[in-house]
Amino acid sequence: MSFHPCQGKTACRDDGQRCLTCGRSLVEIQALRELMDRLASLAIECDYDNLDEFAAYIARKLPKIVAHRLGDTRPHMAQPAETGPETAPAER
Repeated sequence: MSFHPCQGKTACRDDGQRCLTCGRSLVEIQALRELMDRLASLAIECDYDNLDEFAAYIARKLPKIVAHRLGDTRPHMAQPAETGPETAPAER
């Protein structure tokens, strides 16, 4: 199944179980909203002044974590595509 991002709360229409715009379940949408809220709270609590680097770290690590948990070694799952010379430095 492919992920289809929200088109914004004003575009969201639902049938009580799914968003009719993006097709995701309302349970999935709520779970992702809660995770995003927790990430935002963590960044605020830690007083990060480099939010772009924090977000890039999450984007870089998430595919690797999922691939590891699935036992998947396919390159497209193991690492996100590099964007060029501005790719973030190696993890600490």
